[in-house]
Amino acid sequence: MKSTREFWHRWAESLRRYQLHDLVASFLEAGSPLALLGAQAIYFSGGFIKNEQLGAIAEMLENETETRAFASFLNEGSSS
Repeated sequence: MKSTREFWHRWAESLRRYQLHDLVASFLEAGSPLALLGAQAIYFSGGFIKNEQLGAIAEMLENETETRAFASFLNEGSSS
């Protein structure tokens, strides 16, 4: 499986396209308990839907350092 950071540009582009990057960054910075629950929900749904990006999102949400790094990545892109 690819590193979660390999998907960051694609995820950020999609979030910016729908103007959700600020909202998602705020949730990622503030909601670590919810992020862990989200990761578990994604893993549970993995039995029904197999997707490499969903797995990468779940891995990122499980790791608080990676989650905060992605939120910072989203915020950096919106300031430029």
